[in-house]
Amino acid sequence: MTDTNQTPKKLRITLVHSAIGYSVEHKATLRALGLRKLHQTVVQVDSPALQGMLRKVNHLVTVEEQVD
Repeated sequence: MTDTNQTPKKLRITLVHSAIGYSVEHKATLRALGLRKLHQTVVQVDSPALQGMLRKVNHLVTVEEQVD
């Protein structure tokens, strides 16, 4: 039986490569993730939609699991 009070996993996402020269879709995905500047870090709650976005720009970002 699963625990319904389990806190969702959070991911720390850092933009490590510039999006210059990449498609408009990649740039839009980075903006939707909340990443604006190089080496900026955001924390997002893990979800299937987030996983799809990260898969699209995995060559531009690093992803770490945040421990609270």
